[in-house]
Amino acid sequence: MNDAISRGLWPASADDNAKRLLAAKALRATADGYVSILLPAYLIELGFDSFQVGLITTATLLGSAGATLLTGFMTARLGYRRALLAATALMMGTGISFAAVRSFWPLLLIAFVGTLNPSSGDVSLFLPLEQSLLSHSVADRDRTTLFARYSLVAALFGAVGTLLAGTPELARRALGASALHAVQSMFVLYAILGLAAGSFYRRIVNPPETGRDTGPARLGSSRTVIYRLAALFSLDAFGGGFFVQAILALWLFRHFDLSVTAVASLFFWCNLLVAGSYLIAPLIARRIGLIRTMVFTHLPSSLCLIAIPFASSASLVIELLLLRSLLSQMDVPTRSSYVMAVVTPPERPAAASVTSVPRSLAAAASPVIAGYLLDMSSFAWPLLLGGALKIVYDLLLLTTFRNLQPPEERR
Repeated sequence: MNDAISRGLWPASADDNAKRLLAAKALRATADGYVSILLPAYLIELGFDSFQVGLITTATLLGSAGATLLTGFMTARLGYRRALLAATALMMGTGISFAAVRSFWPLLLIAFVGTLNPSSGDVSLFLPLEQSLLSHSVADRDRTTLFARYSLVAALFGAVGTLLAGTPELARRALGASALHAVQSMFVLYAILGLAAGSFYRRIVNPPETGRDTGPARLGSSRTVIYRLAALFSLDAFGGGFFVQAILALWLFRHFDLSVTAVASLFFWCNLLVAGSYLIAPLIARRIGLIRTMVFTHLPSSLCLIAIPFASSASLVIELLLLRSLLSQMDVPTRSSYVMAVVTPPERPAAASVTSVPRSLAAAASPVIAGYLLDMSSFAWPLLLGGALKIVYDLLLLTTFRNLQPPEERR
């Protein structure tokens, strides 16, 4: 029993790199937590409509996808440490630029080039770099537990970040500060948190097989499997892009006239439930396998999503969102673990990139459509469409990969 609890809290085989990555992830998740809520509020304050908010959200995801394409090249040429430090410098520049610029077209360009995350999950250049390095930082038997711990840290500190989204409103009431200036100061804080994360990345030690002279990482024998997974993950991401946290916050602002503080409180509790689910995911996966855990927890969460447009009150919507949060993200650590398990160690940077880039590209196509739909109607069409697409993904994933088991599940 004690051994099981210890492994659930922290894998014994995890090295110092894993601890540094989790510390940096905590800082970045805090920043992402409030930015995903303040981004639509800030853009509305600047006078932009829902379509323009959706367009900027799409630009952030497209830019992340483009940067992620370079993951294999960057790790081969620079090593993990320098690649992560370069991403940190980009994060700092993004925060400062968003605090200083108010015009639509420059903001659209900054969103494309920078690291802003409009969703509750990580979609930036950091994600494939950290996932690949994490897989080198732990034994196979503990890989899913480490990925769950990584996701748990993201959810807990993302929850803290969502509470910080209410800071500008409090500053406006208590200090009489301008709402615009208060939000801009939070983008400066975003840059500062990036600098703090960089202090942990500076101490990363590159695994021996990822030195600079090894050449760009490429897929080999696992290519077909990874391409199929990438296609299915893209379908899931396309559905999820219809209700990334920034778009969902926008709908709650517009449809129920909720304040930023109220939405921040809701997402705080959603993130706490997500965090709890990450502790449960490895236990379920050890019982029924990674693929079944991904599918059987994801399906009911998508049904909750489909029910939201037909809910008659804000309180019922909140209840459905909370229930969905308890189930919807158990596939995150299990998905990451599964991808790293079905490829050889040299293929892991490329596999992380190949599965992340199409996801980001697919997710990028949805917010601009969602923004347009929200401008056309108050009905939550984006949530209905997104939920239906995710159900299709779940069924395809189960039928395609139920017989391809990771090493720890083979007997």
